Amino acid sequence: MTDNRALKNYQQLSDPDLLEEILLGNKELFEILIRRYNASLYKTARGYGYDHQDAEDLMQETYISVYKNLSRFRNDSSFKTWIIKIMLSFCYHKSKKNKYRKERSAELHATHNYANMFPSKNQNATAMSVTNKELGQVIGETLNKLPENYRLTFTLRELSGLNVHETAEVMNTTEANVKVRMNRARLMLRKEIEKIYSAEEIYEFNLVYCDRIVSIVMDKINSL
Repeated sequence: MTDNRALKNYQQLSDPDLLEEILLGNKELFEILIRRYNASLYKTARGYGYDHQDAEDLMQETYISVYKNLSRFRNDSSFKTWIIKIMLSFCYHKSKKNKYRKERSAELHATHNYANMFPSKNQNATAMSVTNKELGQVIGETLNKLPENYRLTFTLRELSGLNVHETAEVMNTTEANVKVRMNRARLMLRKEIEKIYSAEEIYEFNLVYCDRIVSIVMDKINSL
């Protein structure tokens, strides 16, 4: 059995190397993958339109499915792309099964540090006084109003960190479409948001929640 100190020795391993170790029977190392992709899966579920609790439930389902099907993973694409595609599949089926209302307000967080996402033509406009809470509400409401394809593309690119090629693969579309959707999504958001905000703060997945997901998923895996 692998203890916490031993886990640190494996944290620098690449995804393929970790998968090889896990498939050899060292299943405790799956915890590293959970921590590595918790934020990306959480942001993906929130970008699809689910609230915090549903996002956590979908993450658990995704991780269990991923663990059971690790031997089916091929290096044709990145592990990150593969796991997000599985997550999106669960999101889709849940929305169909429950007729999920994607219009519900998301609980979002933002800060005043915008500069990297939407460079403003008029930097002086950023002097307008808007509190973080108010800005977060504007961002949340605006993102939820975007058409699903634009919202998901924006989430995968800006929040989950996929590149254009990976986003196109996950969404089963072309790279050209990804670029078009991103440009349109940015324009839609810019109409409502006068400042530039930090992508990393949107749909923030707190470490406390990360630990809980790790504990729940690993307990289920150990019982398999």
